[in-house]
Amino acid sequence: MPVNASTKLAPTSLEDLKALLANDIKIKVAGFDVDGVLRGKFMSKEKFLSAASSDGFGFCSVIFGWDLHDAVYSRELLISNMANGYRDLIASIDLSTYRRIPWENNVPFFLVSFLDPDTKEPISVCPRGVLKRITGKAEQLGLQCFAGVEFEYFQFQETPYSVAEKKFHGLQPLTPGMHGYSMLRTQLNNEYFHDIFDEADKFEVDVEGHHTETGPGVFETALAYTTAPRIADNALLFKYIVKSLGMKHGIMPSFMAKPWGNLPGCSGHIHVSLRDSDGNNIFAVKPEELQKGRDGAAYDELKYISQTAEYFLAGVLDGLTDVMPTASILVPTINGYKRLAGGEAFWAPNAVTYGYDSRAASVRVLSPPSVPPSATRFEIRVTGADVNPFFALSAIFGLGIRGIEKKLSLPVAPISHFSVEDKKTGKITMLPQSLEAATRRMVQPGSLARKVFGDDFVDHFGGTREHEIKLWNEAVTTWEVERYLELA
Repeated sequence: MPVNASTKLAPTSLEDLKALLANDIKIKVAGFDVDGVLRGKFMSKEKFLSAASSDGFGFCSVIFGWDLHDAVYSRELLISNMANGYRDLIASIDLSTYRRIPWENNVPFFLVSFLDPDTKEPISVCPRGVLKRITGKAEQLGLQCFAGVEFEYFQFQETPYSVAEKKFHGLQPLTPGMHGYSMLRTQLNNEYFHDIFDEADKFEVDVEGHHTETGPGVFETALAYTTAPRIADNALLFKYIVKSLGMKHGIMPSFMAKPWGNLPGCSGHIHVSLRDSDGNNIFAVKPEELQKGRDGAAYDELKYISQTAEYFLAGVLDGLTDVMPTASILVPTINGYKRLAGGEAFWAPNAVTYGYDSRAASVRVLSPPSVPPSATRFEIRVTGADVNPFFALSAIFGLGIRGIEKKLSLPVAPISHFSVEDKKTGKITMLPQSLEAATRRMVQPGSLARKVFGDDFVDHFGGTREHEIKLWNEAVTTWEVERYLELA
């Protein structure tokens, strides 16, 4: 049966809503831009109730016309531009996302999705709308998309003021040394460490695991498995939680993929599976296949996943192989490719690989005997903590469902069949090594990204990445100055 992704006290009618807000005078609303940044504002209760009883309220489209530092894009894109006067979009309030912000006087909070004012349909790059379209396709096939997200993130003993004064150099890590899974390091910032878990629980962003990770001041938090739309909301709301609590404690957390050149980067691993209308995991083998495994598996280490799961895996890998159209979606920043540059040495797979319970592969296959059949799933390990989970999940499920529909065959053998040298000889296909290379391949005519996401999405999102590339190409870095100033 379908799982209810609503929050526990979400109203189901306007009367319920009015009762929930009886003692409030203002409400906080927000939605996500293409970079996953939460954009919003406070509204009076009267204004909010009026919007909730209609299509929504006007919200300036410029949040889709500028970058994460509020600089307008280098060239005008479809959604928001001078030609349309940066007109308003409709912000449609999602009552199922009702929460209260415990660290902000328990103010009511709701998420919105962004609609075209003419068609009343989600705009092509609304993160929530894009994922809703992909999961809707799965639902037409009688399937439910489920996922979990893990974030690694550095913390600094800094504030927005201090990093500006230091010009982002010489920043002080929250704790020194490499201490993964440490029981001691959390004692240095005990209140902050526990606040993350506890406030997330109050905010209905369920945490499954929370610990230190290797690196100075690094935490890792695994968010509880749930429906794909709910986990995407939860993932970006988790960043909001951590950053808000960091300000309270004089700490700056960072989900940047690679803050330090000589240390492992910050991953944003994504676990995925599909369930049927009865809630059964369709990636699992049948009970009678548990003892010896499934007949007909392409490779021995895949005999404990279903044929449907094998098709799904083939679809994902085909998306990585076929001009890697999802690269700039799965890895959307300049810095994200620095994380992948170190490869397995830094726990960041950078090739088209998969393997049973393998953290060296881009896709880790989790199945019996390492997990129970109901927990059979794939872990996508390419993504960093800077990922927009809405777009990444859309890519993964879109490609996987395409694999099921076309009954695709696996394009490569498992990683256990290859050696490190095979990367050098070309036996293993490498992922793009820069945002520029990935974007160029994504936007080309006929790309798989265009088939999965549509031309409007690719043209707009591709334009935002080209803007990022332009800024990077024009920048003069500290490394360049130190390298060439005297001796060139």
